[in-house]
Amino acid sequence: MLQPANSLSSLGFVSIGFLMILMARSRDWISALPPLSASMLGVAAIIVGIGSVLLHATLTLWGQFFDVLGMYLVSGFFLVSALAKWRGIPDRRAMIYYGILCAMLVAILYALPEVRRWLFAVILLAAIVLELVFARPLRPQVRTGYYVAGLVANIVAFTIWNLDQRGQLCAPESLLQGHAIWHLLGAVALWFAFLYYRSERPVR
Repeated sequence: MLQPANSLSSLGFVSIGFLMILMARSRDWISALPPLSASMLGVAAIIVGIGSVLLHATLTLWGQFFDVLGMYLVSGFFLVSALAKWRGIPDRRAMIYYGILCAMLVAILYALPEVRRWLFAVILLAAIVLELVFARPLRPQVRTGYYVAGLVANIVAFTIWNLDQRGQLCAPESLLQGHAIWHLLGAVALWFAFLYYRSERPVR
């Protein structure tokens, strides 16, 4: 394991992913978010964690591929979810769109790996704008505080990631380092996003 702290901290995504799946499968699940969709987000979170472990444990190109793959799966979920709520797209059709989008992103990742970061940023930013400006006003019962908390966690995580990239918080052999904190805060942000989606109650 070439980067122990970065690899182990990635398991935070795996943990919350399994927790999402367990909650979605529970009998007392009451949410407008279908259990299948909640489980899909959980699987995406697990893939993020496993991909990140593969990258930091091996520092290989194939590890990087799986690391970015998980990021695409999560950001794609956010984008399709916002679009579906805004335009009233049925859940089954939204899942088909999600599958098509993910397939396209994987193809782009394979053919043009150099665009991976800015493409992820574009998808995530588009998802946030669609959610807050267009989809959120149509669902007044959702708890926006969860979404805001997730954004704050992401902003802090991104700041730490930037400092780490500049070498100011980078210590590959240390158990406490900037990149590992970035992973843990990213997992927290994803958990808040899950709580936000789960807070929407079915229309009676």
